[in-house]
Amino acid sequence: MLGSRSRLHRSCAMPTMHIELFEGRTPEKKRELVRALTERTCEVLGCQPDSVDIILTEISKDRWATGGVLWSEKS
Repeated sequence: MLGSRSRLHRSCAMPTMHIELFEGRTPEKKRELVRALTERTCEVLGCQPDSVDIILTEISKDRWATGGVLWSEKS
């Protein structure tokens, strides 16, 4: 039984999400985001919360462009 449980955990191990977002959100908002993403990931993939990794990368608006325009230059 232990062997099959171990294989199941490995088959679902380490879904890793890389989330890029503008800097400036509060720790509370980031905490809310990672909790919601973890919960939904576990529902869909059938894995345990401790197997879900989320990497948040905060980017300043002067380092992100859409349509050839930096976000820091948009009104």
